[in-house]
Amino acid sequence: MNATDTLLVPKSAERNDTPPVSTEPRPKFRYVSNKLQPHHLKRSAIIYVRQSTPQQVQNNTESTARQYALVDRALDLGWPRSQIEVIDEDQAISGKTAAGRLGFQRLLAEVSLDHVGMIVGLEMSKLARSCKDWHQLLELCAIFRTLIADHDGVYDPTDYNDRLLLDSKAPCPRRNSTS
Repeated sequence: MNATDTLLVPKSAERNDTPPVSTEPRPKFRYVSNKLQPHHLKRSAIIYVRQSTPQQVQNNTESTARQYALVDRALDLGWPRSQIEVIDEDQAISGKTAAGRLGFQRLLAEVSLDHVGMIVGLEMSKLARSCKDWHQLLELCAIFRTLIADHDGVYDPTDYNDRLLLDSKAPCPRRNSTS
């Protein structure tokens, strides 16, 4: 969770020093980012699911399940189920280039058409493995005010600090600061 994000507790939760002992399930906490604005929620949330190879798709079923479960994250952030779309046609395709990745190309097109309020991925490296594709996606998200979310937080590519964080998650090779 980022410093600018907030965690809302249900109104029904008691606020005292000792937690109540109960046999009933605890209420689900809703994670809400103050970066979310009404214009984001009026557009779709896209969950991007990808594994690089057929072997990963077959053997890493837990990772695939965790990626599909990101639908719950979008629901928790306020999107109705009818506005959440899963793009998973890039399963078993490497992310080294956008060529041949119809799901990634569709994602770029949907962002460019101003249809997307937020992209959710398990890891940013699942979105793009090349610097060119990564920065193209970030620029489009900034232009069309599309948020990016992963397991660590919600990022606004127009925000300087969020852009630094997103750049640190980039799949691009790091330059040596002394050269």
